[in-house]
Amino acid sequence: MSITSDKVKSELSKSKTLTKSNDNKDPVEPVPVLIIETPKGLLSINWADIWRYRELLYFLTWRDVKVRYKQTVLGALWAILQPFLTMVVFTLFFGKLAGLGKKTGGIPYPIYTYAALLPWTFFANSLTTSGNSVVGSSNLVTKVYFPRLIIPIAAVGAGLVDFAVSSVVLIGMMIYYGTPLTWHLALAPLFLIGVILVATGVGSLLSALTVAYRDFRYVVPFLVQMWMFATPVIYPTNIVPLRWRWVLSINPMAGLIDGFRSVFLGSSFDWPHITISLAVCVAAFLIGASYFRAVERRFADII
Repeated sequence: MSITSDKVKSELSKSKTLTKSNDNKDPVEPVPVLIIETPKGLLSINWADIWRYRELLYFLTWRDVKVRYKQTVLGALWAILQPFLTMVVFTLFFGKLAGLGKKTGGIPYPIYTYAALLPWTFFANSLTTSGNSVVGSSNLVTKVYFPRLIIPIAAVGAGLVDFAVSSVVLIGMMIYYGTPLTWHLALAPLFLIGVILVATGVGSLLSALTVAYRDFRYVVPFLVQMWMFATPVIYPTNIVPLRWRWVLSINPMAGLIDGFRSVFLGSSFDWPHITISLAVCVAAFLIGASYFRAVERRFADII
């Protein structure tokens, strides 16, 4: 036992000596530690983190585009048929039967309605897809870390493809009805950014609520339907009494749709009405995205 003990002590002393010498020659570098902290405050959107994962945002957006058109009969034509057929129905029932075609200031009701349906269809589809986006990506959420806000943003970004495709029909209608191109077209990106902001903000809020309360997936279609009737898509804004016009401006899509009509149809801009709606767009985005960031730490546990 003593010999064995002496051998063990000898081996231990040799190992200590080798360790010390190895430490002196090749020092081991400390492993970097990444600390992921919970965002604090209402406006706690980490823009640097989202920019760092911009490639993931691109691939998720492209994935949503491919899934949307995979194994379809008409492919991208669905992006044209939805607003076009809706415009035909609205023209027959509201433009002809209800007489709203006489209240558009001399602009043909089909192109007047389609200029509103173009941003509205993009907004409605983006709201629906982004509202269910986090639950649909549950396998990805529970496995790796990335800023979860990328998921609803990618859902909204995928809708831009449909928006671009359906814009071709509007250009064709402008040529058919002889609507001239004006400098107003330069402001089209401003109103498009407004639609993206409000769709991302409300979509992020709904996606976070859908994770915690699954019945919100049934609320989204009803919300979109009610929101459309509260927005001047079918009817012109001028039929609303002037003293109540400011209430309509609180609806962000109301001012944006009027802006799109002015952009493509060359009519004058109602800037007080549009400015209020743009301000509400920014507020909706900040509130929705901030709430999403505040509760996203619980997604992996309850999804």
